[in-house]
Amino acid sequence: MRINTTDLQNSFGKYLSLVEKEDIIITKNGKSVAKLIRYNEPDFFIVHEESLKYRTTRKISYEEYMELVESSDQRYELIDGEVYLLASPRFDHQVVVSEISWHLSNYFKGKPCRSLTAPLDIRLFGFATKFEEDPNVVQPDVVVICDKDKVNEDGKYEGIPSLVVEVLSPSTKGKDMAAKLNLYMKSGVSEYWIADLKSKTIFQYSFSKDRSVENLTTLTKEDVIKSTAFEGLEVSLKEIFAEI
Repeated sequence: MRINTTDLQNSFGKYLSLVEKEDIIITKNGKSVAKLIRYNEPDFFIVHEESLKYRTTRKISYEEYMELVESSDQRYELIDGEVYLLASPRFDHQVVVSEISWHLSNYFKGKPCRSLTAPLDIRLFGFATKFEEDPNVVQPDVVVICDKDKVNEDGKYEGIPSLVVEVLSPSTKGKDMAAKLNLYMKSGVSEYWIADLKSKTIFQYSFSKDRSVENLTTLTKEDVIKSTAFEGLEVSLKEIFAEI
């Protein structure tokens, strides 16, 4: 479509709608001077959660990640230079998250540690000595932090969670069981629970002080998960999965 500058000025809203369907060439005195095209979020480096095959062409910087976050209403995670779109969770996912969160909140009531749920940015840096050297930003479904002094004046947390819980969705299974597992382990997290809605199981990872897998336990619906990081923290899987 070709339009002149006067038409553009008089009917800008109309052409913003039309640009969804085709590019618009803007002319002045009969000559083409500009093109109005549809804007798409830059996705050449985004790993789309909805895709069965993750794709990315390059790693991005933390600054690029922040530009994306600040220009969008979507939620994203940054893991090893790759960006992951956080899709809206399903009902059964949130039911299990709420159940786990309820048990953890009751256990930590009156204790120095705190149980929190997403959305909350957790800034991790793996084996590096500071965030700038290996910036990673994740939003675990449930997280327990005991170093509340690591929350800065802007309300951002940049510490090492003691316990992290992720509830699997079909689109996040690969990330939660591989990329996040590796990130949590090398960042110094003590314990990691992965709840699988389909099989109604929980994979419980315990990490050693030298940041390797110390123990892996697979628990089924008839079991009780007993935390290795917090004495007395026990939750029945039957209760966790009771409503799904």
